[in-house]
Amino acid sequence: MLFNKPFNVLSQFTGDPGEKTLADWITNKNVYAAGRLDKDSEGLLVLTDNGAIQHRIAHPRHKWPKIYWAQVEGVPSEQALEQLRRGVMLNDGVTAPTQVEIINEPTIWSRDPPIRFRRNIPTTWIALTLREGRNRQVRRMTAAVGLPTLRLIRVAIGPWRLDALQPGELRELKLDEAAVAELLAVRVAAAQ
Repeated sequence: MLFNKPFNVLSQFTGDPGEKTLADWITNKNVYAAGRLDKDSEGLLVLTDNGAIQHRIAHPRHKWPKIYWAQVEGVPSEQALEQLRRGVMLNDGVTAPTQVEIINEPTIWSRDPPIRFRRNIPTTWIALTLREGRNRQVRRMTAAVGLPTLRLIRVAIGPWRLDALQPGELRELKLDEAAVAELLAVRVAAAQ
């Protein structure tokens, strides 16, 4: 399943009382998230009932590309972008090199609640392609180069893209044996 996880929802089926979880949208309890998105991040989450596929997507050893759109505070300098591309020193070590570019503001859904707006501080959208998955990695990387992330949306994982899925919508995929074998056999090229 491809699911567009809304803002302020946990990437799991259980949570503390009052917290929104995947169970609020997905009735099939035989699927598991292949990787996670923080509660305050939005976008593509892949769920599967196939443990081998779940491991292939989620384990950093397989280096599946994940593409994020981040709205950051400020205007990135070329130096900041180059730092992100080379790798950033975080408290748990240097990140792997990252593809990053400034993008036009995407046409996307509004967020509830909206991000804070400050008249005198511009924001910029950047696209980042990561092949590792540390805890809150994009947010920590952008903060380390002086560009705090205000909004974060994952738009692709391996061959799958968010496309027109709106928050809370899901799309089921039926993978035949050949498709499963292909996913398990090769590293996936970055989604275009």
